[in-house]
Amino acid sequence: MSSSVPPIRVGIFGHDNVYANERHGCGLWPAGIASCLTAADAEPVAIGEVGDRSWDEVFDGLHGVVLSGHDADGKRPTAEAEELCLWCNNHQFPILGIDRGLHLMNTAHGGTVYLDLPRDLPEALQHRHPPERGLRHAINVLSGTILADLYGEGEVVVNSEHRRAVQRVARGFRVCAQALDGVVEAIEADGDWFALGVQWHPASATASGLDIQLFRGLVNACHERWAKEPVACHAA
Repeated sequence: MSSSVPPIRVGIFGHDNVYANERHGCGLWPAGIASCLTAADAEPVAIGEVGDRSWDEVFDGLHGVVLSGHDADGKRPTAEAEELCLWCNNHQFPILGIDRGLHLMNTAHGGTVYLDLPRDLPEALQHRHPPERGLRHAINVLSGTILADLYGEGEVVVNSEHRRAVQRVARGFRVCAQALDGVVEAIEADGDWFALGVQWHPASATASGLDIQLFRGLVNACHERWAKEPVACHAA
């Protein structure tokens, strides 16, 4: 069996929330997760209904996954997404969680989530202000983290369109970015597994050019996993 590096194929679990004719915040490609994966030199693959398939079957031929915070029809059960996260952990399969995808990664591993920041943490800054879209605020990227490798450590500005947030971080994960009010904005797995979850929307029309680094980081992790375990990856 050849161990040559294949084209990286990344699954998208959840709805790719794209607004017609909108472009990513840097303006170089259309908005959306699939477009950002393509810009990061990966082939995006929409993961349809799981049904009776095993997770081994769902991920056959894929090298990583983006767990989206959007669910177009509301039919995907939370338990299914959490099972996906645990499978990825067991197989050290690269995963990027976005918005609710971050929360699902956290709860799947025993963490908890604030369901309504204004109510549960009233001292927090405004993280979402309907009907205004594209609210932005600063976050602090912590040193010594995967996210710092991708963004650089220190203060950066991200979009903010959420009412929920991580409350207690799951065992096996660590905070890698916080808003200036202390609200957790990103977590990542300890150790060598590339499992990164972010609260902001790096593929939207309000994202910055820096946000493509998340998708490039995911793709690089897929390449590295293939190089280390080509047979296991081929069978994943």
